[in-house]
Amino acid sequence: MTAQLTLSTADQLMAIEEIKRTFCARLRCMDNKEWEVYPTLHTNDVVSETWGGLPADKQPKTGGTSNRIVGKEKLTAAISSFLDGDVKVTTVHHGHMPEIELTSDTTARGIWAMEDKLWWTNGDHEEHLHGYGHYHEEYRKENGRWLISYRRLSRLREDTTPNYFDYVTAL
Repeated sequence: MTAQLTLSTADQLMAIEEIKRTFCARLRCMDNKEWEVYPTLHTNDVVSETWGGLPADKQPKTGGTSNRIVGKEKLTAAISSFLDGDVKVTTVHHGHMPEIELTSDTTARGIWAMEDKLWWTNGDHEEHLHGYGHYHEEYRKENGRWLISYRRLSRLREDTTPNYFDYVTAL
């Protein structure tokens, strides 16, 4: 059940717009490899379950649970290692058609249609992934800023070259 909102309609619309800006900044920071900014868009206790598309032996684990990272520093370390480690991966992430619901004056949840493309060079040829799906997120307002507190990625389709995951080490 949704908590009672005390925000005015204008403040509710402003909150939703601020959430959109946080989400979009996260995608831009990932694609531009701005690892100093990336953690500032998340709560300290953020939970990320966005690794399910990886082979099981390469997914991160927290407390024995696969496909889960807890904490903004651990999340930043994992995503930067995956996209900007020994092998550099060029990425383009798009988020579309947000469905954002304020669940209180300081919490919200949202679903975003997403598409991502990732490329890396494997010897003399290019490997790539083209994914489609949805981000399921939760947000919390802390110190006047809307931050991402939870994210789960559900993929509808993933098109990859046969050796796309060769470069990935266990997260």
